[in-house]
Amino acid sequence: MPIPLAAGPEIVAIPGPSVVPARVLSAMHRAMPDIYDGELLSVTDEVFDALPGLAGTANRGFVTISNGHGAWEMALSNTLSRGDLVLVLNCGLFAAVWGEMASFNGARVELVNAELGRANDPAQLEQRLRADPHHQIKAVLTVHVDTSSSVRNDIPAIRAAIDAADHPALLMVDCIATMGCERFLMDEWGVDLALAASQKGLMTPPGLGFVWPGARALEAHQHADMRTRYWDWTARTEHGPHYLRYCGTPPITHLFAIREALRMIAEEGLEPRWARHRVLADAIRAAVDAWSAPGGLSLHVAEPSERANSVTTVRTGEVDALELARICTELMGVTLGIGVREFDGRSFRIGHMGHVNAPMVMGVLGAIEAALSSMGVAIGGSGVAAAAASLAAELAKT
Repeated sequence: MPIPLAAGPEIVAIPGPSVVPARVLSAMHRAMPDIYDGELLSVTDEVFDALPGLAGTANRGFVTISNGHGAWEMALSNTLSRGDLVLVLNCGLFAAVWGEMASFNGARVELVNAELGRANDPAQLEQRLRADPHHQIKAVLTVHVDTSSSVRNDIPAIRAAIDAADHPALLMVDCIATMGCERFLMDEWGVDLALAASQKGLMTPPGLGFVWPGARALEAHQHADMRTRYWDWTARTEHGPHYLRYCGTPPITHLFAIREALRMIAEEGLEPRWARHRVLADAIRAAVDAWSAPGGLSLHVAEPSERANSVTTVRTGEVDALELARICTELMGVTLGIGVREFDGRSFRIGHMGHVNAPMVMGVLGAIEAALSSMGVAIGGSGVAAAAASLAAELAKT
C-alpha cells in the first residue's frame, strides 16, 4: 500500500478555475455594503476604468454576472438578429459550443473545424468569405485559445483574411483562456468584440464575464433583434444609477475581488506577465518533450507557434490518463485537468494561468514524473530536468 503524500496544500493545476491569490480572497471577505452609495461605487468605477487596458482597447467594457457562457450570450444577443448567418472557427471544443448557443438563440451557424491539434486556417476563412458576395455571414466567431485543446489561433492573421476578402463580418473573439496571460491587443489586431471571464488568468472565482464591443459591434447593436432586457447594452448605462451596470444588484464580493486582481496585474505589468506565462509554458513543453516515447506522452499541439501559454494538453497514448490523474490527486495532492470528449482517458491538461510561478510548475511536473515512474511507464528522459534547464536558460538572461 503506497504511502499517501497528499497532506499539505493542494495544487490544483486544472485550466480554470485557477488559483485565487490570498489578496483576492481577503478582498472578498467583507460585510455587505450599501449598494447605492459609498465605497462600492468607487470599486465599480476602478474596475470599469481598468478593463480597456486589460484588453488593449480604448473601448469601454461590460460586466456580466455569469461564467464565460453568459459573456457569450451577451455578445451574441447584442449584435445579431434571428436568421443571421455566423461562421464559427473551431479548433477544439469551445468555439463550437459558442456556435451552439448562437443556433439556440436563432442564428444560422456554419462550423469550420480545424485539423486535429491545429489552429484554424486563415486562408480557408478568406476563401469562404470570398464565396459570400452578398455578405450573408454577419460574424466570425472564434477563440484565441481553446481550453480543451490548448491550440492558439492567430487572431491578426484571421483579421487579415477577413480584410483580404473585403468582407464586413464582425470578428468576435473568446479570450477566456488567455486574458491576462497572453498578448492580446483588441484595437491593434482589429477585433470587433472580445470577451473573457474571471476564473482563469484573472485570478478571481467564477462569476464574472467581460465583454468589450468595438465601434462596429456597437453599430450592429442598434439593429440587433436578439436583444433581451437582462443582457442589453443600452440598458446597462454608465450614466444612470450604479446598479444598472449589472441590471440589478451588483456582484459585490466579486467586484472587490476583481479590483484586487486587476491591481495585482497592474503591479506586475502586462508585458512581464505575458513573459512569465511564456517562460513557464516553455518549461512544461520541455518536460513533455523529454517524457515523449513511442506509445506514450506527447504534446497535442505539434506546431510550436500554435501552442498556448496558459494551458497545455498532453496526449497519453497507451498510458491510462485517468490512473495517472488519480495517483497525482489521491497520493500527491496535485489535480490535473482531464481530457475532454474524444480525449477523455487519453489525455490530461495542465493549467498554468494567472497566479502561478516556477516552484508550482516544477511541483506539478515532479508529481507527474513520479506517477509515471510508479506506473512503470517508459519515458524518453526526465521532464523535470528538462523543465529546470529551460527555466535556467531564462534565468541566465537576467
